This record gives sequence, C-alpha cells and structure tokens, in this order.
Amino acid sequence: MSGHASAPLVRRPIRLAAALGSVLILASIAVVPVAAATPAHDRAPGSTSVRQATPEQALASAIGPGVVNRSSYRIDATYVATLRVGWLKRSVRVNETIAVTNTSGGPIDRLELNAVPARLGRMVLGRVTVDGMPVPARIDDQTIVVPLGGILADGASARVGLYYRATLRTTTSGSDWMFSRRNGIAELYRWLPWVSRRLPFVRPNFGDPFITPSSRSVRLTIVTDRPLRIAMNGRRTSLSADTMTQVWELNDVRDVIVSMSPDYRISTATIDGVFMRVYTRPGGLSASALIAAARHALRRAADLAGPYPYPAFTIAESAGGWSMEGPGVIWIPRGTSPSSIRYLVTHEIAHQWFYGIVGNDQAIQPFTDEAATDFLTRYVLATRRSSRCATATLDRSIYHYSSACYYEAIYIQGGNLLDDVRRKMGNAAFWSAIRGYVADHRFGLSTTQELLAALDAATPLDLRPMFEKRFPRYF
Repeated sequence: MSGHASAPLVRRPIRLAAALGSVLILASIAVVPVAAATPAHDRAPGSTSVRQATPEQALASAIGPGVVNRSSYRIDATYVATLRVGWLKRSVRVNETIAVTNTSGGPIDRLELNAVPARLGRMVLGRVTVDGMPVPARIDDQTIVVPLGGILADGASARVGLYYRATLRTTTSGSDWMFSRRNGIAELYRWLPWVSRRLPFVRPNFGDPFITPSSRSVRLTIVTDRPLRIAMNGRRTSLSADTMTQVWELNDVRDVIVSMSPDYRISTATIDGVFMRVYTRPGGLSASALIAAARHALRRAADLAGPYPYPAFTIAESAGGWSMEGPGVIWIPRGTSPSSIRYLVTHEIAHQWFYGIVGNDQAIQPFTDEAATDFLTRYVLATRRSSRCATATLDRSIYHYSSACYYEAIYIQGGNLLDDVRRKMGNAAFWSAIRGYVADHRFGLSTTQELLAALDAATPLDLRPMFEKRFPRYF
C-alpha cells in the first residue's frame, strides 16, 4: 500500500485455535454501561453545541438515553456525499450523510470516522448531526469523533450528517501526496469520513494507519469550478452539460480515492471482460506501458487468487509521492522510472485482493495485506529476493518497524515466508487455500491469524514450526 518501494529494489483449526483466540484486533472499546446523561466533550473549532430533541424528533430517532463508552467499526454504513473542489484555491468542501446500522453485537454511543484531511488539510469541521440533531463532534488526530447523543442499540439505525472544509497541500513530500494539488493533478486519499477506529497517523515508516470496513453503497456528487477529468472507481451515472458536475455510484468499497486534472488523457482497454481506463498527463507516464503491465497482472492474479470483483479498473498518474491502491483504482506517481512500472502496477493490482476484497487492520497487522500482496506480486513477476535487513518478527504494528527495515521485514521477509509455505504445501493446495480464504472473507475484515489458519487447514503437514518463531504473539 502507501509507501511501496518505488522500484523492485526499491482444517486444521485445532492447531491454530490458540492463535485465533488471541486476536489482537479489537472491534471496539470495552462496554461500560452507565445510566446517565452524556458527559461534556471537548469541542473542536466549528463543532456545535447539543440541543434537546423535540418530542417528535425523539420519537423518530432510535438513539436512547445513556452512555456505554463504546464505539465499533463493525457497522453497516452507506454513504451519500457531495465533494466540491476549487482548483486554483485548492479548496475542498464536503457534505456527507452516513446511514448506519449497528451490527457490532452491542450498544455504541459514538462513531469514529477516519479522514486524512484532519491531519493534512487543515480541516475545519462544521455542523455535525445525528438524526437531525446537532452533536459536539471533534477532531482527534485523523479521526472525527461523533457522539451519538445517547445509545444506539445493536440492530438499530441512525443517520449522521457532516460538513467540513479543507485545503489541498502544495507538495508531495512526506505524506502530503495523499491530499494535495501538484504537477497539474489534485489527489484526494481517504478524504471521505469513513467508519473506522482511532489510529495514530504518525508512524516511523510509510505503513498505512487505516482500517475501514467495506460499504455496499456510496453515491458521490463531484462539483468542480472548472472542467476536470476525474479518475476513480465506480460508475458515472450523470454528467452536466458544462461537465463540472458528475455523479458516481460505487459498491463494495472500503474508501473512495479520487484524482483529477484538467488535461488528463484517457486511454482504454478491455482485459478479460474488465473495462480499464488509464489517465495520464502530457509528458508523463506511458499509457501503453501501464496497460501492458496491468493486463498481465490482472490476468495472473485472478487465475491465482480468484476473480477480480469489479466490472472496471482505473489507473491514474498521480502527482507524486508513493504508488497507492484503492478499490478498483491505483495511483502510479508521475516521474516513475519505466523500469519500475511492472513491479508497481503489479503490486497495487495485487492489493485489489489483499486489502480490497479481504480487508484488515492495516496499522496493527500489516502482514495480512502487505506480505500477501508482495508475495503475489513477486510470484507473478518471478522476482523473489532475499531481505536486506536482519530477520524480524512479523506480528507487529506499523508503529514498531523502522523506515529502513519496514519494507524488508513485512514485504520481503513476509512474502518469502508465504512462498516457503507454498513450496512446502505444493502449488495446488496452496493456491486453493488462498482462493478459499479470499472467498470466505469477501468484502469483510480478516486477521493474520485467519490467513495462517486457512493455510494450515489446507494441508496435512504441520506448518506451526514455520509460523511460531515469526509470530510469537500468536503462538
């Protein structure tokens, strides 16, 4: 995912029951029931004060009185949003409505929404409502914390409304490329506030500090102050006569990443029934090289890991920074060396399976998606290599690996471990297990333990000796 090296340089549940029982990723904070009014909250600039609901509003809302001090990302959520972009001013304004149903198995009294502009875009949070009533939402790092004004029981539903404004950055250094306008391209990554949980944005490497469940439905209206060509996944359902208002619909996605440019050139191709759009700028990347790399990668990854899940696929030349993936779309930075195109395109396409179809806590368990992705990449390209860092455990979060050795440990050592498992199991058993794992967790969230268990269950061989030294926290 983010921070990918810019070049190749750069069932046996019984045995793993203990590992599965020690899952580190918690769906939510522990429940502490309290029959009391909601306590006061710190208020960020732009947040609103709480008003009492009218009797009619109270009857219409499923929010009950009390506090449980609990949130969860095990929520069914659909999103409707309008994104307004001012090209010269680099302005971004977002109006969003989230329809949520609590499917976490217990009551909650707040939502935690991931939004990168909270860290990178000088976000100013405006009016936030729950079932039409203002609530004192606040920004905490890259998270918007939305108190529900009471308790939402398991199985109950509510509607959250949210507005913010932000400013795109002017550089692609550090993490700025995630939310910037540079080199004739505006790019917005994780700009749409999305049900998640609080995670620190700052980390010692380029790991991805995110976890987002898949949404079955997103409807997005994009309004620009000049004609722009927009690169994203999904289906465009409407385009205004002046081309400055577009409506897009997306299904089964974990986020919505968008790039746009006034002079994007669009090339198209069809790969085994998948319609591909490639967006490049004059003097930038070679569309034919991107298409050739994608054609090979999509076909091989689908053969090995299971069908690609969307009818379309998008490649966009991005302003700079690192290559990146979103559901059904990848970014390849402007200025990427031609010798790096095959690796980067293949790696980001492999993420369509490991992060896209099968999600995970990318911050706490990066092995689950990054090791699986880089293994698939190097298997497809036949470019396995040894690590340039000392052997490390593979069960730590992104916050525990150095910048110098994060890639070498999680991507290279992790991928090599999976390749060693493949060699021990044999191709037929191994790839059958991978396809089964992908199918079992389709558009869900998985863990490293579940990936290892799926491999272990698919062979009569004992894989535990291969796992226990590299994953001491799980064994």
